[in-house]
Amino acid sequence: MDQQAMNPPPDRRVAVRVTKDALRRIRSGHPWLFDRSIVSFSHDGAPGDLAIVFDDRRAFVGVGLLDPASPIRVRLLHVGKPKSIDAAFWADKIEVAAAGRAVLVDTQHDDAPTTGYRLINGENDGFGGLIVDRYGMVLVLKVYSAAWLPHLPVLVELLAMQPGVEAVVFRSSRNTAAAARGQGLADGRVLVGAIADPVLFTENGLVFEAATRTGQKTGHFLDQRENRWLVGERSRGSSVLDVFSCTGGFATHAAAGGASSVQLVDLNPYALEAARRNLGHNAERADVGRCSVETTTGDAFAVLERLVRERRSYGVVVIDPPSFASRADQTVGAIRAYRRLTDLAVRLVEPGGWFFQASCSSRVDRDTFVETVGNVAAGLGRPLQDALVTGHALDHPVTFPEGAYLKAVLARV
Repeated sequence: MDQQAMNPPPDRRVAVRVTKDALRRIRSGHPWLFDRSIVSFSHDGAPGDLAIVFDDRRAFVGVGLLDPASPIRVRLLHVGKPKSIDAAFWADKIEVAAAGRAVLVDTQHDDAPTTGYRLINGENDGFGGLIVDRYGMVLVLKVYSAAWLPHLPVLVELLAMQPGVEAVVFRSSRNTAAAARGQGLADGRVLVGAIADPVLFTENGLVFEAATRTGQKTGHFLDQRENRWLVGERSRGSSVLDVFSCTGGFATHAAAGGASSVQLVDLNPYALEAARRNLGHNAERADVGRCSVETTTGDAFAVLERLVRERRSYGVVVIDPPSFASRADQTVGAIRAYRRLTDLAVRLVEPGGWFFQASCSSRVDRDTFVETVGNVAAGLGRPLQDALVTGHALDHPVTFPEGAYLKAVLARV
């Protein structure tokens, strides 16, 4: 990795005083300090400076990374007794995160291997605003805060030392892209090693590809792994409709589970092309080879409405939409969208068939989502039966309220 393209880790320290309410939140484990919670800074700081939080008695409370341009002004790294933020500190945190995924790597569904998983889940692993996903021998590091840019040299060096890692790819979010480019970090830059994109990896024993340099997020949506397995288990002999299919994770698991046919619906034709390739990566499996595949490019709501008008029906219907509420004022609209999706999708499920609907909108809580879906289904005279409500997988731990976003309902109707 070319460390001359980046600034070295900052030596500057910024003393921070915060409100009493913020102190209580910090001491209870919350990883964010918002701008409105800060009473004063000792001086102006730059992104990535270490912000040292003191209480009214000037006693040390914690330390975090300063992000002057963000409403989340400080992302906490450590709370308690003073501790040096150095290479040993980062190495310990990476090791703890890796150890937390050992069960996922070592214990599989019926010995079906998984080599694609989240190694570092942002704040929930003590790395606020940074995630690292692993695809076989490749790590993809994505930053959501410019505060991480000065610290990347040491982090990338440590990540590259993880067992079996041969390459590290850098990805920036929209709000960090300009700052990253200013330090020579274009989105998709390979920092360590070399790769041939897309990268192949396994999920529950199935082969998938991840466009690690150009794809959405880090190249694949890893958080639905367990739910895809559950849908696959219930797909034998069924026709399956996979809406918001993206690159076909649910459809591929359904085909491998013995589905007679899969129909994928997505607005992005390139995602559907990748979905067909993912099915093709597993075509040597007898069940996948026998499964007929249909792809439909179009708006999910419009396609569902047309399928209802045509009186189509399926043994399994999967609804996995993107987030509908990135802001608090979008919550009501998001619930309305979930209600409409449920109303359309349940009508398409054969009697006794399976219905799956997920939400990745963190502003819509689990109880509200489950109640919304259940009420709509009951109102259609098709109440949910044998319902299973799922959340985050092991590699997506949740350690604070805002860290919880994924929830899903799987039920017979």
